[in-house]
Amino acid sequence: MNDNNLLSSLFAVLGASITSFYEHLAPWLLLGMILVIADLRFGIMAAKKRGEKIRLSRAIRRTINKMVDYLCWVTLAEVCSMTFEITIGVPVISMGMLFIIYGIEINSCVNNYLEYKGIKKKFNFYKLVGKEELLDDVSEEKKKVTIIEETEITKVSSKDDNE
Repeated sequence: MNDNNLLSSLFAVLGASITSFYEHLAPWLLLGMILVIADLRFGIMAAKKRGEKIRLSRAIRRTINKMVDYLCWVTLAEVCSMTFEITIGVPVISMGMLFIIYGIEINSCVNNYLEYKGIKKKFNFYKLVGKEELLDDVSEEKKKVTIIEETEITKVSSKDDNE
């Protein structure tokens, strides 16, 4: 048998296996690619507004690194789905993984956009799950922490007084 025929056959089988594995994951990979490109664009715009020097080689390297990371996360989510879906009935684990990973990227995109536009607020994607406000004032976060710390100190000191 010819070496070329053997390699051609091997790559055909390997390509078919990879294609069947990723076929239904294409929307997730496309979403990841769109989010990474949007984050790159808004990140560059926000960095220019801050007056930072943009190094194109670093931006491209980090973008490619993010795309490979998303490929790995989607692959891991699919493997978990194949492993645990039989037991649970729905791919809850893989859906949760992708929700967390893509939520982080959406946070990054929106916060870079808000910084570029000069809006002094922070976006938190995970507050969509709760009933809290999506945009937080940056200065109010510090006030909340101070108020919570003061409240805890007051509670501790009042417990000590009662004992």
